[in-house]
Amino acid sequence: MQKYVCDLCGYVYDPANGDDNGGIKAGTAFEQLPSDWVCPLCGASKDNFSAVK
Repeated sequence: MQKYVCDLCGYVYDPANGDDNGGIKAGTAFEQLPSDWVCPLCGASKDNFSAVK
């Protein structure tokens, strides 16, 4: 699955790990994250993330 990086702080969302603190289970694709999910480090919204190349 595709990883995504926060353009503001550099946090990488890895679907293999999910986001335990945000209640996101491992195996959840970025596209499946709730629309109100935010970066766990800086609070940026999903539209501030870019696909890792």
